[in-house]
Amino acid sequence: MRTSGKIVTLKKAMALRAALRKAGRKAVFTNGCFDLLHAGHVHSLEKARSMGDFLFLGLNSDASVRRLKGPSRPINGARDRALVLAALQAVDAVVLFGEDTPLKLIKALRPDVLVKGADYRNGTVVGAEYAGRVALVPLLKGRSTTALAGKLARS
Repeated sequence: MRTSGKIVTLKKAMALRAALRKAGRKAVFTNGCFDLLHAGHVHSLEKARSMGDFLFLGLNSDASVRRLKGPSRPINGARDRALVLAALQAVDAVVLFGEDTPLKLIKALRPDVLVKGADYRNGTVVGAEYAGRVALVPLLKGRSTTALAGKLARS
């Protein structure tokens, strides 16, 4: 499949999820801003993908990133972020969302596994009640978009 074909609407994601369920395949969901892709992101996405047969990635829209991270973000626009993420082998589908949380996506897709970074706690993972289980993936020490953005600003 072409990279751009992996960027899908919620309606298409729901159809993919129904097909996965019918085939008895395990769906995994994770989400984030993914403003500057780094090794920590790749690590987390590969770990998430290893927990099932298909990885849905919910991607914050530009407006959502601005609300969450501040007026100087995102550094890369949503279309560029989606295309880079879709090019990764670990990612099967990218779905953009404009809300501050992916609750609407999680509720619609009802993944078998909901994956977040270990900086979250099980009780604080949005949408946990709509997933089969929550898995927390250890973060790679020293890898963060905020740190990268700060480094770029200083150079």
